[in-house]
Amino acid sequence: MHLFYCPDIATTLTLNEEESHHCVKVLRLAEGAEIDVVDGKGTWHQARITMAHQKRCAVEIVHSEARKPHWPHNITVAIAPTKNIDRIEWMMEKCTEMGIDRITPLLCRNSERKEIKPERLRKILVSAMKQSLKATLPQLDEMTPVMKVIGMPFEGKKYIAYCDMMLPREQRKTFAREYDSTQDALILIGPEGDFSPEEVEAALAAGFVPVTLGDSRLRTETAAVQAVASCHTIIQLND
Repeated sequence: MHLFYCPDIATTLTLNEEESHHCVKVLRLAEGAEIDVVDGKGTWHQARITMAHQKRCAVEIVHSEARKPHWPHNITVAIAPTKNIDRIEWMMEKCTEMGIDRITPLLCRNSERKEIKPERLRKILVSAMKQSLKATLPQLDEMTPVMKVIGMPFEGKKYIAYCDMMLPREQRKTFAREYDSTQDALILIGPEGDFSPEEVEAALAAGFVPVTLGDSRLRTETAAVQAVASCHTIIQLND
């Protein structure tokens, strides 16, 4: 299966330059070859190449169908990017493969990374979407102050995972038991230096449920993957 991504394929009937190059120059597909194209918005197209040009490969749509995510409600992870950007790239790839709707990079008091390169990260999301045969691309937000995210309206259940031992452990609940697969979920994952006490206090005041992801101390990116994996396990058990 040759799967390509083009958000406007239904109107342009042309792959973008990068996908055209891969299709024609790398894969050497010719006119008449059949390919699959996703628009990242939930539609899967079966298409046929009508002009095999390496910069603007033209196609005709043979069949289109809506392919909704296989999980019933939105999963959003708001996470402070790690100093080593490779780790956060790995996290985004794996969460996209499993299934996630939105990723919000957080700017926290203890953040070691203050900036990201959204275009590079979006390419990783696109690649993971295609790899896992999905038709919907996760939304990637700009770097956002954690206090702004905490204060945003959210229709669903909100969770905050952190390691601060100043809060008695019994006040933190096991995420796998708390996750409600019948509602949208927003999960906050802190930086390598953890959330500050003020950030935790603000989140709890805003209705976030304090959770633990297990007895082990996890790296930031591992915590996010663990949370998303837990969501999908619970969803499958409740099917």
